[in-house]
Formats: sequence, C-alpha cells, structure tokens
Amino acid sequence: MTTRETADRARFQSERQDEIARLVFDEGRVEVADLARRFAVTTETIRRDLSELDRRRVLRRVHGGAVAYQHVRHEPKLIVRDTQHAAEKRRIARRAIEELPGEGTIIIDSGSTLAFFAELLPDDRELTVFTNSIPVIQSLSSRETIEVNVIGGLLKKNTMAMVDATSVDTVRDLTVDVLFISTDRVSAERGFTTPYREEVAIKRAMIASARRVVMLFDHAKVGNDQLFRFATVDEIDTIITDDAVPAATIQALEDLGPQVIRAD
Repeated sequence: MTTRETADRARFQSERQDEIARLVFDEGRVEVADLARRFAVTTETIRRDLSELDRRRVLRRVHGGAVAYQHVRHEPKLIVRDTQHAAEKRRIARRAIEELPGEGTIIIDSGSTLAFFAELLPDDRELTVFTNSIPVIQSLSSRETIEVNVIGGLLKKNTMAMVDATSVDTVRDLTVDVLFISTDRVSAERGFTTPYREEVAIKRAMIASARRVVMLFDHAKVGNDQLFRFATVDEIDTIITDDAVPAATIQALEDLGPQVIRAD
C-alpha cells in the first residue's frame, strides 16, 4: 500500500468514526450490522471502529453494537461535539470575530463553537478575556496580546468547563464589554435552554455582566427545547447562526429584538 493510499484510508476511517459518533449521540444506540450496510464495509471493520471509539470513551460497546457513553444523550463529550457540524461552527466563529471590540474586556462561554472562536481571535487587539472553558484557556494561553482570566470552580468533564457557585460568584463581580455565549437549544417561544440546571446560573450571571451579548449556535440547536431556560430572546443583542436555519425561525427571533446574522 502506498503512502497516499494509507493516508486516504486513515481519512476515510476518521470520517466514518465521526459519523458513527454522531449517530450514537442522535439515536442513543447503533447496531454493527446496520452500520456495516450504511458505510458499505465489513462488520469486522465496524467492530474495530466501535472498539476505538470505546477506548476514547466516545461511546460504550455493547453486544451487537454500541450506546452513548454512560447513557448521556443530551450532551456528548467535547471530542464528539467538535465533529458535529464543524464547518458551520467555524463559519459562525469567523463571523463572530467581527463583533469583537477594538480593545476591552470580553467573556467567552464554553462550547465547541466558542472553542473555534477563541482560536481565531486576532493578535492585533489588546483584549482581556474571562472564560470558564478549558479549551479556550489552552487556546489563548500563549497569546501575548490577550490577558486570560480563568473563571474557576468545579470542572464539568463533558464540556471541560468550570460550572458551580464559585464560577457564578466570580462572574457576578464583572462588567465586560461583550459576552460571547452558546446554547444547547433555542426557540422563539422558550428562548435559550439547557438540560443542565447547574449551567443556568453561570450563563445568567454572564449575561447580566455584559454590556452586549452575542449568541452563537448552529442550526442543529433549533427546536426541542430543554428543561431549563437561561435567557429569553430579547435579552440577546446579536445572534450569529448558519444558513440552514429556516427563514421563519430567523424572522421569529428578529421580531423579538436581536439582530440575526447568518454566517456564510
């Protein structure tokens, strides 16, 4: 096998495993035979994929297939979230850079889209960043023009973010220029929701601390409201999303106040 053939094989395997991880998250369980037919590969190949994903704790092998790791369906580990709608998330992150102040203070919330956003922060601005996200901290730690302030607290391992009373107390004392925040789900009727009670307080505190709030989410977050609401639509100044969000949804959100931008 040539070097190029080996590289192509590894790329196809990676893409297939990313899709398997997405299917497990969306459906809760997958079957070896079904996956083999879907991807036109042998069942032995699928079993190797599942074993690798199990080793990485993306999913859990069971007889005949796999299930979401520890039965967590609402929110997969960050390694899985990064692969879901990555192209849309990167476009949203790039467009969000235009909402940065020339200089000043910002909060960057946790989430895969905001991790992409942090990677794109320019070096030509003097920014003070507050964040509770480990990936954001790691991304910005070597940037000389950006001062990074860690919002500490208990680490939530699924999202690699600090979320507890200590985090909330830190944020309550802040006044920042812009908050860049994300959501698990959104609808015009319910606003911005999450399945996790502990995230509500920190997100509300972030919103209260900011002079301007920019919300980032991709089309997969629209609908299917979660249990806990942390913001109504009119509390957000600017929404940045992708062009797969239905026009009716865009209009319904705009009617409630915020500017809605579709990243292209």
